[in-house]
Amino acid sequence: MDNEPQSGDGTDRSDLVSEDGKNSKSVLCQRCGSKVLCPGMAVFAEKELFLPSMRKKSGLSKTDGSVDGDTLTAHWLVDDMYTFENVGFTNDVGRIKYLICADCEIGPIGWHCLDDKKSFYVALERVNHA
Repeated sequence: MDNEPQSGDGTDRSDLVSEDGKNSKSVLCQRCGSKVLCPGMAVFAEKELFLPSMRKKSGLSKTDGSVDGDTLTAHWLVDDMYTFENVGFTNDVGRIKYLICADCEIGPIGWHCLDDKKSFYVALERVNHA
């Protein structure tokens, strides 16, 4: 079996991932189209992460214990926050900061654990590619 990245639903991602495992297209905000990452700046990674449902930044800080969201496994992994073209961070939620679009503040599009300074994950399902 070949090693082409596939989503849980069997979707072929070979058009998004280059031969060296990096993003072959720009990563864009789904809502406003703002560029989050340039091509070749992130590595495809599979890691199971829970992301709350997408909403404006003001709605992400709810701490009533019941957060609806998705467990996603396909991500772009970036090892330096300065690699991003346009990303914002929420206030700490426990040991996590969520990544949001810096322009329209929709998110979370990704995840960063404060314990690991060199791992920033952007969920493929939460962004567009062009």
